[in-house]
Amino acid sequence: MSYRTDLAYRYDGSFEGLLCCVFESYAHKEMPIDILTEETIETILFETKWIVTNEGKAERVFKGIAEKISKEAQQLVRHGFLTIHPQKELLILQFIQLGFKYGKSVMDRLTDDTVDALLKAVRGLTSESHKLLGFVRFSVYDQVMAAVIEPKNEVLPLLEPHFCDRYPDETFLIYDQTHGRALVHRPGQSVIIPLDELTLPETDNIELTYRRLWKQFYDTIAIKERYNPRGQMSHMPKRYWQHLTELTEVPEPLRTITNANIPISIDVSTHKTK
Repeated sequence: MSYRTDLAYRYDGSFEGLLCCVFESYAHKEMPIDILTEETIETILFETKWIVTNEGKAERVFKGIAEKISKEAQQLVRHGFLTIHPQKELLILQFIQLGFKYGKSVMDRLTDDTVDALLKAVRGLTSESHKLLGFVRFSVYDQVMAAVIEPKNEVLPLLEPHFCDRYPDETFLIYDQTHGRALVHRPGQSVIIPLDELTLPETDNIELTYRRLWKQFYDTIAIKERYNPRGQMSHMPKRYWQHLTELTEVPEPLRTITNANIPISIDVSTHKTK
């Protein structure tokens, strides 16, 4: 039976919602011309269909990827959803269809446009997350460590295991300003939550001192004769610089700050923890 191709899907933007789009495509023999989130504002010349998110259907599709294709393909799909590919939803649907047809050998079909595009998008995600493992700079506000990043891809799920293992006994927050999400960790639990805006308090003298020491260390170990701006930007892209302590100006010391409390109060009790 041929698939219907004259409509577009809309969904809630969640990974589970996308898996439900895959379920809908198979259940009703439909191949949408596009898959859009509910926030997408586009003039569509085709009929649109709202896909309701159902955890049971999503779980069936996700398990089916591992059983009919492979665990590797399952991870590729999950990571593909975190990329900035402009049509990642449609790309993932097409990849899953190929996988259900060819099985685990789909991962070796590197000349296929769908497989190649998805692999390239995920490589961009993993490359960016790897860079940020070294580019995240925390500042301490009272007893909380906080960092701000502006990644292209949604890298927080990939950063979470590293930083939670590195600072298991600390309370910290990494705010993804690009996507309005934050990784919040405190001893024993961590969660990624929506956070439209983050306002940090004034920096105290102790934190400013550590920033100046770090900047002095960075300047001291530099070898002026080997200064290579092009090489530096190749390994440390300029778009990351604004959040790197060693490459930004350190404010002058504040006059007096005593027991400043950070106005960050995030209730993680209503969110799933890792």
